[in-house]
Amino acid sequence: MGLGERIAAKRQAARRVIEVAEWGDDSALQMWVSPLTCADVDKLQRKHKDFLQNMSIAAMVDLIIQKAEDKEGEKLFTVEDKPFLMREQITVVSRVAAEMFAGITTTEEHEKN
Repeated sequence: MGLGERIAAKRQAARRVIEVAEWGDDSALQMWVSPLTCADVDKLQRKHKDFLQNMSIAAMVDLIIQKAEDKEGEKLFTVEDKPFLMREQITVVSRVAAEMFAGITTTEEHEKN
């Protein structure tokens, strides 16, 4: 196994659960997410200018669509779900996106430290 494959395996092992009570039935929806990657951010930045500095609601929804998976790694949402997510409570969408984004700092924030 090459170095790139070992790094990818570690990223997959770092998946974590975000529980969204508002989206569950009898219990909270368990949304599995892997760490945000350079490719994820690049894709979002191409669609949403200044994604890292000023995340719009549409960018948050796109982040959720892009990263949310079930336990088996299957996508929970598709682009067809965007209109439904855009009509969801802002407190829920922003909390989920913030949890997905947890631990990421911008270059500017890093330089301050």
